[in-house]
Amino acid sequence: MWRQFRGWFAIVTIVIRMSPIKLVIFDIAGTIIADHGEVVRAFSGALTEHRVPFTDAELAEWKGASKREVIRRFVSRESGLQQEERVEKIYAAFRAILETHYRNGGVEPIPGASETFAWLSARGIQIATTTGFNREVTELILERTGWQDRFVANITSSDVRMGRPAPYMIFRAMEAAGVTSVREVINVGDTPLDLQAAANAALRAGIGVLSGLHGKERLEREPHAALLPSVAELPAWMEQNGFVPAQG
Repeated sequence: MWRQFRGWFAIVTIVIRMSPIKLVIFDIAGTIIADHGEVVRAFSGALTEHRVPFTDAELAEWKGASKREVIRRFVSRESGLQQEERVEKIYAAFRAILETHYRNGGVEPIPGASETFAWLSARGIQIATTTGFNREVTELILERTGWQDRFVANITSSDVRMGRPAPYMIFRAMEAAGVTSVREVINVGDTPLDLQAAANAALRAGIGVLSGLHGKERLEREPHAALLPSVAELPAWMEQNGFVPAQG
């Protein structure tokens, strides 16, 4: 009986490993556009303006989360109450700082990102984004990069009740792409929360990239299939690890 089960399990394992990748999901800031600390500075400016205590290390650790939820956590920690009106005022200040930056030429694509998108699309693999930004900031970034029609879905923190590390933005992207198996999905991001969300979704692979604020030492502490310098190295990694057939 055990031999039969072991043989069946081996067959299932091989089938899972051979399942083609149908969807690759990318975080935005720090993953496909450069992050020179703009998001943390926007948080810092908004929280300081409204006299909410914080440290830069705390802000960096929450990078990738819903921006409104991050502010809510700091406000409730200070007062013990959520104080939604205050949260919304701080969030509005945060948005104003960040949108001004991006409108004034602050959107810089990661080198090789567009080439990676083209490589995936040429192989019939759909691509999507998830982000802790709201819809308006996301659309501004996509407009500035010319990527507004590039992705099958652009899921924002406005689209789900719980952002990262919950897996719900990933699931929404899968739904939009018509992909039903988590074994056919790769998630790519530059933050611990990106890797935690991929693990919580039980994806085929969660890939960390070192193009954001977090270094290798921090990302190594999270579940990951690989840590790459940037998304530019994703095609080679997928070929080397059998996720797609190598092409001459």
